[in-house]
Amino acid sequence: MRHRSLLVLTTVITTGALTLTACGSRDEAKGGDKSDGKKTVVVIGVDAPLTGSLSALGQGIKNSVDLAAKTANKNNEVPGIEFKVEALDDQAVPASGQANATKLVGNKDVLGVVGPLNSGVAQQMQGVFASANLAQVSPANTNPSLSQGDNWGKGEFKRPFPTYFRTAATDVVQGKFAAQYLFKDAGKKKVFVVDDKQTYGAGLAAIFSDEFKKLGGEVVGTDHVTVKETDFSSTADKVKSSGADSVYFGGQYPEGGLLADQIKKTGANIPLMGGDGIQDPAFISASGEANEGDLSTSIGYPVEKLPTAKQFIEDYKAAGYKDPYAAYGGYSYDAGWAVVQAVKAAVAANGGKLPTDARAKVVEALGKVSFEGVTGKVAFDQYGDTTNKQLTVYKVEGGKWIDVKSDTFNE
Repeated sequence: MRHRSLLVLTTVITTGALTLTACGSRDEAKGGDKSDGKKTVVVIGVDAPLTGSLSALGQGIKNSVDLAAKTANKNNEVPGIEFKVEALDDQAVPASGQANATKLVGNKDVLGVVGPLNSGVAQQMQGVFASANLAQVSPANTNPSLSQGDNWGKGEFKRPFPTYFRTAATDVVQGKFAAQYLFKDAGKKKVFVVDDKQTYGAGLAAIFSDEFKKLGGEVVGTDHVTVKETDFSSTADKVKSSGADSVYFGGQYPEGGLLADQIKKTGANIPLMGGDGIQDPAFISASGEANEGDLSTSIGYPVEKLPTAKQFIEDYKAAGYKDPYAAYGGYSYDAGWAVVQAVKAAVAANGGKLPTDARAKVVEALGKVSFEGVTGKVAFDQYGDTTNKQLTVYKVEGGKWIDVKSDTFNE
């Protein structure tokens, strides 16, 4: 997401995932299967908001990576290696994410990290991981600067950290896709734009606004809200008086749901649209007014409709996790699986042994991974961004998010 900031393993074709067959260990840096039958532990770290208002997404990320690790172990994907998961709670707070990154770096068994959910959190983690050559794969970050540098908007692309990867499409793709749908498909010409002043929300809103205006639409007003506040009546009044036929919100579902509710209470019967940060059932439940017609975009196609995700969905249900896999489950599983595959490649390239510089070798291998995962083809470009540019527009109908358009974005 998002914003946002911390992406089936078992068979080759039938489950849409690549099976690992190499062996490896780093017992005294020698690797290979141990004669005593014990396996070397390789830890996949997870950083996500496991508590707080975004915990529904964070728990789905954690559980999906856990399922990837358990599936790898069950099928002996890398002989001699046992994958474990260490999950840390960042509460969607950048400082907490940075502290978690330092802790994960300090655990020498950690060879890759999945997360975070929020882009703002990722900004504080990237440098820590890069200094230790520790790979980071986010299933949800969408801010372009994380992978393409601060001047990406000027056409100057420079990858800040070679250790950073993501299975989520960027806001460049998502923001433009949303603008094109709202203008062309929904027929809206006058939009009021609101953001939450956070890295994800503000960035997404800016990209949307630029594209909407290029298409011929008009941004009739802008405003900002503050995260964790609940009274957005002043913004709602501005929307009402602006004459807008739609609202675009760059932010997360806790604020988005309340904003949509308060706008409708002014009598402005217009749709609110947002990014993947609002595409959650909690957006609907946060509003006392009916959300019928509200819109969101999300990365990828609906997991439930992907043939490649069938095994993942069945295995997740069978595992008995308390929380659903939510919006980023499939991308988190694929992120975890990419780390597993990179470990496999590092072992294979070192004669069946986990190399002493395993972290660096895993980073190198991640840049070359290519497999059919839960969400489709998983591979990374020269910036560490996913090559999968599939997106979906969702609409609230009957109190539920219903997918109304899925497509591959081409600029």
